Amino acid sequence: MGMSDDNCSTQLIDGDGAFNVSGVDNFVKAVKLGECGLSYAVVSIMGPQSSGKSTLLNHLFGTNFREMDAFRGRSQTTKGIWLAKCAGIEPCTLVMDLEGTDGRERGEDDTAFEKQSALFALAVSDVVLINMWCHDIGREQAANKPLLKTVFQVMMRLFSPRRTTLLFVIRDKTRTPMENLEPLLREDIQKIWDTVPKPQAHKETPLSEFFNVEVTALSSYEEKEDLFKEQVATLRQRFFHSIAPGGLAGDRRGVVPASGFSFSAQQIWEVIKENRDLDLPAHKVMVATVRCEEIANEKFVLLAENEDWRHLEEAVQSGPVSGFGKKLSSIFHTCLSEYDAEAVFFDEGVRNAKRQILETKILQLIQPAYQSMLAHLRSRTLDDFKEAFDKALISGKQFALAAHDCSKHSMSVFEEGCADATIEQANWDPSKVRDKVRRDIDAHIAAVRASKLSELNSLYEGKLNKALSEPVEALLDAASDNTWPAIRNLLQRETESAVSGLSKDISGFDIDQKTTNEMLASLENYARSVVEAKAKEEAGRVLIRMKDRFSTLFSHDSDSMPRIWTGKEDIRAITKTARSASLKLLSVMAAVRLDDDSDNIANTLSLALVDTTSTSSTNRSITSFDPLASSTWEEVPPTKTLITPVQCKNLWRQFKTETEYSVSQAIAAQACFEHCYLDRFVLVFSNLRILHKHDSLFFL
Repeated sequence: MGMSDDNCSTQLIDGDGAFNVSGVDNFVKAVKLGECGLSYAVVSIMGPQSSGKSTLLNHLFGTNFREMDAFRGRSQTTKGIWLAKCAGIEPCTLVMDLEGTDGRERGEDDTAFEKQSALFALAVSDVVLINMWCHDIGREQAANKPLLKTVFQVMMRLFSPRRTTLLFVIRDKTRTPMENLEPLLREDIQKIWDTVPKPQAHKETPLSEFFNVEVTALSSYEEKEDLFKEQVATLRQRFFHSIAPGGLAGDRRGVVPASGFSFSAQQIWEVIKENRDLDLPAHKVMVATVRCEEIANEKFVLLAENEDWRHLEEAVQSGPVSGFGKKLSSIFHTCLSEYDAEAVFFDEGVRNAKRQILETKILQLIQPAYQSMLAHLRSRTLDDFKEAFDKALISGKQFALAAHDCSKHSMSVFEEGCADATIEQANWDPSKVRDKVRRDIDAHIAAVRASKLSELNSLYEGKLNKALSEPVEALLDAASDNTWPAIRNLLQRETESAVSGLSKDISGFDIDQKTTNEMLASLENYARSVVEAKAKEEAGRVLIRMKDRFSTLFSHDSDSMPRIWTGKEDIRAITKTARSASLKLLSVMAAVRLDDDSDNIANTLSLALVDTTSTSSTNRSITSFDPLASSTWEEVPPTKTLITPVQCKNLWRQFKTETEYSVSQAIAAQACFEHCYLDRFVLVFSNLRILHKHDSLFFL
């Protein structure tokens, strides 16, 4: 037989009971059965051997079972079950021709295969044509009765009701009216049903739950060929739209989608051969499970190898892809749509479960690409924010305002990117990445803020350092009762100026009051520390300063002119004055006085070091009554002490020692001047006498 869509056949099950898997698969592809969904029908025929089954089928469905098997390339045999597509009938209708039920070729195996094939036909078919002789109606030993009895019994045990249509075709109808034949036949069938032992589940189940019984009659093909053909043509019309409501197979249940027909038929045959219990709904689920899984796997492989997906996956490795979500959603949708189209007719529960698994697999496949997309968005958002933020600050925009506007815009752009990357079928929440982006931006703002505030702080610290260091040094060098009040005024004035400037400059940073207060307090403390550090530095050079001051005052008069020791000067008084001034410098340097707290350092030093007789100050040893025999000053905390009392005493001793030479030199110079003045007077006087002697006053 040829291989056209409407004219091909194959042996479904061979005479040894082997299912022809490859032949049936090729047949299904050739007739494009897989495309039919639920819109197909299966018809089978059983009946006694040589009862004209083949003649009926060939005329009724345009088949030719006697032709060579188009898929196996071998001659037709009378054994087994054959499958063909009916020519010119919609929907697609498959017909199975069963081996004769009363053949003698099998011997003792006849009834076993006969029952198996009959049961198979009932389980697989929507319509079963039962070919019977007219004269068998009403006969107890009619050819089909034992078979029907067995089939009914096994059907109830193995299968759930699926409303198969039993179309009894009465052959070689005699003159007995059809109205008389049909009731007899229905009565026969009902008797068989009633007498069949039934399992508990179907004790009360009526025949109509399992079968729709239809009866038709045909005249003898040999004797009345034209009439036979006419009647067959009329019967053929009943197979058009047979599965529509009210059609010949309109009440069928548990239909296996066309793409699962081959697998389903094979499984049913295996179960029947092994005589295992089989419930059709369970079988339906099994077929759906296998087929839907196959379809799902096929669609997944197609998606994984899809060129658009591959390009998208590759592109997103190097950077964000515009339209990512839309493109991937489209690929995803196509995959699921193709699955739905092929799996639509299978059991809904199984179909949906396998679809869900397919969705999960696809989501697992594409999630890394989605995560890469979000990672790129996060990175790009942060980079763009940094650039925009820097530009805004350079342009002079207030820090807080720039931070707010730039972060708001960047997050808005990120949200747009997330929306663009969103995959319709995935319920993925980008909130974690969004939070990371916010943290990235906040961290950058905090870092820049800290840097800018540090710069401002350094700027004002530099200003304070410049404004305080040299003036404080000069004031300390001048050392007077007004030194520390002047330093305090200077410190207050410059601190207030710096604090005011910093306060104004940081107002645009939107920092909390506590932080602001801490920064301003820190600047105030820094100003104090500059003064304290300078005072400490100067205190370390106090001996040099004291000697310089002594030298300046001792060696120069009130007009700052160098002294000439003529003998008129009171060296003791000058020395005392110069030493008192040096002692004043020591007392000023001895402690830091920034809080306007009074102390008695000047008096203590004066009493201990100046207002004592030379003898007593020289011979007096350090005792507990010595006010300088201590490492602390009264009313002055150690933190504000620069030179301790005992250090002052030692410094004064060293100072006196190192300035004694200047005093002794002055005394010597004065003595020398006096002696030289006397000699000169004598010389002048002698010269005057000589001149007078010569009576000449010209020289004078």
